[in-house]
Order: sequence, then structure tokens, then C-alpha cells
Amino acid sequence: MTSEIPPHTSGPRVRARTLVRNPKLWLVPTVLSALVAVGLSLLYMGGILNPNDNLRHLPVALVDEDRGTPLPGQRETLGKQITDKIVAAGSSSTSVDWRRLDRAQAQDALASGEVFGALVVPADFTATVAALTTERATVRPTITVLTNPGLGSLGSSITAQINQSAAHQASLTIGKQLAASTDVPRTRLLLTDPVAVTTQVGHPIGRHSGLGLTAFYYTLLLVLGGFIGGNLVNSGVDTALGYADSEIGPWHSRHPTVPIDRTQTLVLKMLMTAGISVLTTTLVMVATIAVLGMDASHLPMLWLFSYCATVAVGLGVQAINAAFGGIGQLVSMFVFIALALPSSGATVPLEATPGFFRFLGVFEPMHQLSAGVRAILYFDARADAGLARGWIMIAVGTGLALAFGFAMTRYYDRRGLRRLTPQPA
Repeated sequence: MTSEIPPHTSGPRVRARTLVRNPKLWLVPTVLSALVAVGLSLLYMGGILNPNDNLRHLPVALVDEDRGTPLPGQRETLGKQITDKIVAAGSSSTSVDWRRLDRAQAQDALASGEVFGALVVPADFTATVAALTTERATVRPTITVLTNPGLGSLGSSITAQINQSAAHQASLTIGKQLAASTDVPRTRLLLTDPVAVTTQVGHPIGRHSGLGLTAFYYTLLLVLGGFIGGNLVNSGVDTALGYADSEIGPWHSRHPTVPIDRTQTLVLKMLMTAGISVLTTTLVMVATIAVLGMDASHLPMLWLFSYCATVAVGLGVQAINAAFGGIGQLVSMFVFIALALPSSGATVPLEATPGFFRFLGVFEPMHQLSAGVRAILYFDARADAGLARGWIMIAVGTGLALAFGFAMTRYYDRRGLRRLTPQPA
């Protein structure tokens, strides 16, 4: 049943030009709008403006396979000399975390998303360099740069640039050392920059993976599904129970108020959120995978993780709305969207963002959820690729939402803070 307000009422009417002069009417929306505008600008732009200067401890594998005989007068292979110099140079800077690994370990680190790329010195490196000082040189020595597009195109690109720069510097150093050891003009010219650098994909992903960005956008769909769905359930339930007006176009109505306390209302909203998320999660997968053809494997695991992630966000939204009331949507927007997007690490690596965003990435949900989705989509659903942490944070987030939401509603109920408490005119 609804009670419609008559379109024509007697008595004086207030005009907008009268109300617009009231400073109290302007105060709250103006202050909130200004804070949101400044906050979003600082958050979104502050994390992406200068990733190279903000680079801290970017994990990169360093592989020395050189097993040749050291050059005359030297005790170590050139591969050992190069990798030692790279590590020594890195020790004076916090930008890159060079990890000495063998080839198998490096490949495993790439396959689990532990490193953004690798720099590989081949087994015959010293031998091919030594041949350059003679007329028998037929092959140019090569250092290989391996990328990891599953960690995002920007992170992979930054790592490739770092590796290429390190390899080029090594080439110039080797050239200076060897140029004086030959009188062959052609060879002396070649020794100016003797080492070729090739770039290869260290851990390939599918063609329909958005260059490593599908994990981020898919996670964004899950977070938005939980956020928007939770708020729709919140407003829909309040309207149906008579605690909020329904206004569609020119039609306004209010349902009879149902006598229900805050705790039971929260139970109802959370149950509906969990139920509706079954449908929304399924439709997201149908749209992205079946219709658009996004590369994806481990579909049952992906659905279960997606559902639990959506529910965790939705329950968090319900808890925040129950605690904060009318401004709950703004609070949950900052928690799940505004603070979460720039700290997700899915587009710009957290290692290339300011410290504040790396701190947010420890607990903000989108970073944990995108790591889990990325592990399923690109890294064979490996637990050590971020999936285990994703499950843990889903459990923690769900527990916090339930504890916080019901603690607040029970507190309000015990204090007798009923909804729609009559207020003096």
C-alpha cells in the first residue's frame, strides 16, 4: 500500500529563490563536495604522476648462466662480472630489488608473479665476447630481457627499460675493456657496443587479456557490483519497509512502516546482498568470458572467488550504511573505490607509487582482490601468486563487516535509537 501526496495543497508555497539565499542550505553539500573533489584529485593523480621517481624495491630476477672460461688475465667470467656490477649499483639505490636466481628459479618466479621481469646472461657469453677480439667472430654476444605481462603492461614496461639500461651499460663497459686488445678495425668498431639485447616474454598470457589489464578491470567489476548492489539493496529495503520515500519521476509514495529493529534490518539486507550476488557474479562472467571472449581458466574457482569477493564488498557496504546512515554511501565510496583504486597495484605497480599508497595496499580490498583474480587468470591459480592472500583478505573483510555492522546496530537498538524517531518541527 502507498499513500500519495495530493498534487495541490493549500497554504503558502516557498520559492527556490528564497531558499537559495539561506547559507545553512549551502553549507553541508558545499563542504562535502569540496572535500570529495580535493580528495579524489590527490588520490587518483598522486599515485600515477611519476612512477619512475617513486620506484622502490621493484623485484627483478638476475640470472647468470655464463659457464665459459674467463678471459686471459681475469679470474671470473664476464657474466659474473656483469651481474656483480649490477647488484653493486643496485645496492646504492632502493629502486630495484635484484634477485640472483638460476634459470629454473627465475622461470618459476615469473610464473608466480613474484618478479616483474628477468635479465639473463647466456651460458656462452664469455666465449662469444672473446671471439670478438679475433677474426673468427660470427655471433654477437646477447643478453636476454624477459618480461612478465601478467603483472600489467606498465610494470612490465618499466622493468624492461631497467633491464635494457643495465645490459647496455654492461655492453659499454665490456667494450672499453676489450677495445685495446685487438687491431682489427672492424672488430674495434664492433667492440664500441658489443652486446646485443633481446627482449622476450618470460611468462606469456592470452591474446584476449588486455595486455595484462583484464585482471584489474574484472576486479573493478566485482567491487562495483558489491558496492552498487549493496547500496541498491540498502535503499530498496528501506523503501519497502517504509523508512524511506519512493520517488520515481513525478510520483512520490511511502509504504507503511514495518516495525523492525536495526539489527534485523541489517540481517535482511545482508541476506539479500548475498543472494543477489549469485546472479550478478554469474552475469559478469557470462558478459566478460562468454560474450566478449576474455581469456580465463579455472572457471569454477574464478566464479567462487568472484562471488565471495562481491559478497565481502557488499556486506562491508551494508555495515557502513548501518553505522553511518545517510553519509554511509559517501564513506563506503571512499573505502571501496576512492582509496582502493590508486592503491590496487594492478595498473601502476605499488613499487612505483608513493609510500602512502603502498601503505593503503596492505589492507585496501582492491589490491588483495586483484592479486587473487590475477593469479587465477594469468598464473594458473597458484596460491603463492596472490590467490592465498586474496582468500585470506576476503575472510578478514567479511568478518570485519559482520562484527562492525552488528556491533553498531545492537548498540543503537540497546540505546533505543529507533529509526524515524519523531523530531520537533
